[in-house]
Amino acid sequence: MTQPATAPAYRRTNRALFFGGFSCFALLYCVQPLLPLFAHEFALTPAQSSLSLSLSTAALALSLLLSSLISDRLGRKPVMTVALVVAGLMTVLSAFARDYTELLAARTLLGLALGGMPAVAMAYLSEEVEAESLGVSMGLYISGSAFGGMVGRMLASLLSDFLSWRVALAAMGVAGLLAAWEFWRSLPVSRHFRPAPGGIAALQQGLRLHFGDGGLPWLFALAFLLMGCFVSAYNFIGFRLLGPGFGLRQGVVGMISLLYLLGIFSSVWAGRRADRLGRRHILWTTIAAMLAGLLLTLSSKLLLIAAGMALFTFSFFASHSIASSWVGRRARSQQALASALYLFFYYLGSSVAGWLCGLVWAAGGWAGVVALLGVGLGAGLLIALRMRGLAPLAPALEPA
Repeated sequence: MTQPATAPAYRRTNRALFFGGFSCFALLYCVQPLLPLFAHEFALTPAQSSLSLSLSTAALALSLLLSSLISDRLGRKPVMTVALVVAGLMTVLSAFARDYTELLAARTLLGLALGGMPAVAMAYLSEEVEAESLGVSMGLYISGSAFGGMVGRMLASLLSDFLSWRVALAAMGVAGLLAAWEFWRSLPVSRHFRPAPGGIAALQQGLRLHFGDGGLPWLFALAFLLMGCFVSAYNFIGFRLLGPGFGLRQGVVGMISLLYLLGIFSSVWAGRRADRLGRRHILWTTIAAMLAGLLLTLSSKLLLIAAGMALFTFSFFASHSIASSWVGRRARSQQALASALYLFFYYLGSSVAGWLCGLVWAAGGWAGVVALLGVGLGAGLLIALRMRGLAPLAPALEPA
């Protein structure tokens, strides 16, 4: 029997996964506000400096499938704990990089390590938390991710402004190690995990199963589009606000990460609404709001840009919370692999769109970036509208 929402183990699970999501996203995205600094110090183009993030997310995407298979054999908690510890160590080491190549190598290893966290966490929640509370638990995990993304960006930006980017990365690595300790201390050992046979045969069987489902491939496509658009907007809004017309300080630009507080609220809010009203009826509205927020950032007024990024951020975390919990509900078996596939496309979208937007920025500036991301979100909205007609697997498994 899975954990009821009032059980002490349920509360410990939520606390641990909050810290796990915090550490994962803080370490992964703390370099995002530092991209202009890397470009200046190492004489890079914006597209080249964005590799410090894009290579990490690409490595994470590639390691997700392998990590899910390993966790099916060895268990969820050990894989997640090792992932967080190694990621913290790689962040500390990146602070001592002698050149940009060494920095990229450390960031790539960080991404490979973090592949053992996101999909395995989603599988753990699907196995250990009762269906009626899964949306809230997934929302809390994603809110921890939002909080980590916010704190990572803000601390890195402020420390780099007043000290250096090396101090910023070292501090983030230490914080990540402390979060890993709290995660290990709080997370209950799996009660419902059963080792599953691994190997290529199991992977091929799982791929056929999940890509043959009527809804999962569309959710994978949404993961690619939503995360690609979200990360790309935050990658290049800093270049815009630091450049002509605004000329803000690095520390001030980093404060835009405070908007992640909206994601902490919206992911839990959306999870509750999805549990009550059904994911198919909510998802398209949050994607439409995300597109509206993006278009607001075309304004030349700083207040409207901030309002647009606020709506964009709120709606992204709501959309991600709904889509990711939907994956856990539709996957009848090999849930870790289903979660890994969702996150594979999620982080692949981050890498591909982030790199493409670097090229578009050089040619068309922020307007070009918004045009490309607008096309992506428009495609995502069409997918969400199509999924409104998706039949539930069974009344007990998926709300209408």
